[in-house]
Amino acid sequence: MPSLDPSSAALELAAGLRRRELSAVELLDACLAAVDASNPQLNAVIWRNDDDARAAAVEADKRLAAGDDAPFLGVPLPIKDLTPVAGWPVSYGSRGGPDGVSEQSELVVDALARAGFVLCGRTNTPEFGVITVAENLRYGISRNPWDTNRSPGGSSGGAGAAVAGGMFPIAHANDGGGSIRIPASYCGLVGFKPSRGRVPRLAQSWLGAVVEGVVSRTVADTAAVLDAIAGPDPLAWYNAPAPSRPFAQETDTPPCRLRIGLMAQAPLGLPTDDACVAGAREVAATLEELGHSVAEVEVPTFSEEMVPPFIVLTVGGLADYEGVDWSAVEPHIAHQHRHSGELGAYDYVLAARTLELISRREVARWGRDFDVLVTPTSAVLPPLAGTILEAQHGAPDQPVLDVIRSVAFTAFGNVSGLPAVSLPLHWSEEGLPVGVQLVAGPWQEAGLIALSSQLEQARPWAERRAPAPVAAS
Repeated sequence: MPSLDPSSAALELAAGLRRRELSAVELLDACLAAVDASNPQLNAVIWRNDDDARAAAVEADKRLAAGDDAPFLGVPLPIKDLTPVAGWPVSYGSRGGPDGVSEQSELVVDALARAGFVLCGRTNTPEFGVITVAENLRYGISRNPWDTNRSPGGSSGGAGAAVAGGMFPIAHANDGGGSIRIPASYCGLVGFKPSRGRVPRLAQSWLGAVVEGVVSRTVADTAAVLDAIAGPDPLAWYNAPAPSRPFAQETDTPPCRLRIGLMAQAPLGLPTDDACVAGAREVAATLEELGHSVAEVEVPTFSEEMVPPFIVLTVGGLADYEGVDWSAVEPHIAHQHRHSGELGAYDYVLAARTLELISRREVARWGRDFDVLVTPTSAVLPPLAGTILEAQHGAPDQPVLDVIRSVAFTAFGNVSGLPAVSLPLHWSEEGLPVGVQLVAGPWQEAGLIALSSQLEQARPWAERRAPAPVAAS
C-alpha cells in the first residue's frame, strides 16, 4: 500500500487512487499538511482554497469509485499565479493585480482539470513573470528547499519550491524565457518546455514564446501531463503537428543513435559557473557511453542580435494582463510599462520579423549539424534569495547580470519554439541541484522524451530529496 507521501510521483499516486489504496481526500490532506509544515520557510504557496479543493477531492473519490479513468484523477496540483482560473483571484504577483475573480480559465487549466487533477492554491511568481526568481513586493521571497538562503528560480519558482519541498507531487508552470526549466534546474526537478503551438492557449503570448507545462519529479509524469494538455486546437491560430502516438509511450522506447551537440559555456563571454559546465560535460559523457556521438558546437542561444527584439516582445507582453493598477507596480515593471507606451506597431512588427528570421537561420542546425543540443540549463547556480529583486529595483531600467546568465541557454528555445527540457543530472559540491538542458529539433518532443527517459534510467534522480526546510540564516 503506498504511503501518503506528497513527494511521490504523480502517476504512482494516481495508480494508488485508482486501486483505492488511498483516497483523494486523504491525499489532499497530506499535501495541505505538508504546505502547513514547509511553506512558512519556503513561501512557495501564496493563496489557498482548502474548502473548494476538499470538495473537489470528495467528487474525485466518487468518480474513482464509479470507475472514471481520468489519468490523474484525485492528484492535487497548484496553479501558478500568472494563470487565470475561473472563480479564483489572480494577482500576477503584483500589488496592482486585478480585484475580484477571473471569469474564464486559461485553456491549460481546463485541460488539467479534465485530466482529473484537484486544483488547490496558487504558487508564487515574480511580478508579471519577467525576472528569473520568484520574488515580489506583494508576497515576498520564495526560497529553495535545497538551501533556503537561495532562490528556487523563476518565474515558476513557487511551483518548483512546492514540488521540491515535498508539498505536491507536481505543479503547473509556464515558460517564456526559461521559466519552467530554470526552477527545475535550481530545485532538482524535471522541467519540460513544449514546442510553440503544442499546448493551446486562449491567445498566444510573446508570439507563442510562452508555453504551458509542469514541473515534476519524473519524465513519465511530465510526458503523461503533456498528453493531457496538448492540442491540436481547431480554434487556435497555431498548432504543432499531432504526434504519431501518445508521448507517454516514448518513455519505454530507447532512442536511436543521435548526434549530440555539446555547448558547455555561455555565449557572449558570459561567465558560466564551473558546476554548470561540469554538469553538461558529465551528461555528454553519459550520452557517449549510451552509444550516441558527441561533438562540441557553438550556438548563439543568446546574442546581441536577438536580445533587443526579444525585449520588445516581452515589454509588449504587458498587454496580456487586464485590470492592473499600473500606479502600484514595482519600479522595473513601471519602467517597462512606460517603455511599452513609447513603442509603436512598427517596432513590434519589426521585432517579430527579426526574431523569426534569426530562428529560421539558427534552427537549421538541428538535423544538419546535430540532432540534440546539450547545455547547462543556467549559467549560474541558484542566486542568494532576495538579491535579484533588490538589484532590479536598484536599477529598474537595466538588466541584472544573473538574470541574463540564467536565461543565456534557455531563451533561445522560446524564440525558436523548439522543445527543451531541464533534467536534474548533476549536483554541486555544496549539494545544490544543477540542471542540464537538452534541446531537440522542431516538434521533436517524442524523441526528447525518449532520450530523457534513457538518461533517467542510466542516472536515476527521483529518490533524491531536499532536506527538511529550515529558516534562512
